[in-house]
Amino acid sequence: MIQPVPQSIQRLPMESSHGVTIPAAIEIVWSDAVRRVYTPRLLRDACPCANCREQRTSPPQLPALLTVLTAEEVAPLAITAMKPVGQYAYSIEFSDGHSTGIYTLDLLHALGE
Repeated sequence: MIQPVPQSIQRLPMESSHGVTIPAAIEIVWSDAVRRVYTPRLLRDACPCANCREQRTSPPQLPALLTVLTAEEVAPLAITAMKPVGQYAYSIEFSDGHSTGIYTLDLLHALGE
């Protein structure tokens, strides 16, 4: 079976029910006619890098008494860049500074709504 490939990729503006603009999602239309929408949170939570995979599988840590958040952690999450990696994946950069995940076409095709 031939692996589906992106036919088009575009950023979709999103607006909350209260009229507040929230970070845009990414829409990919695939060669098998599947259309998927990817929110920044969906992609960030599914990051395939070793550090994120380890955090998802390790037991929960006790919360610190007072966690100090950076400005990037408080701001709404957004996708700041998306670049192809060869012909098999994309590297995605997020507004929180994270950019080490390589999202294969198989993973992207399986994700999304």
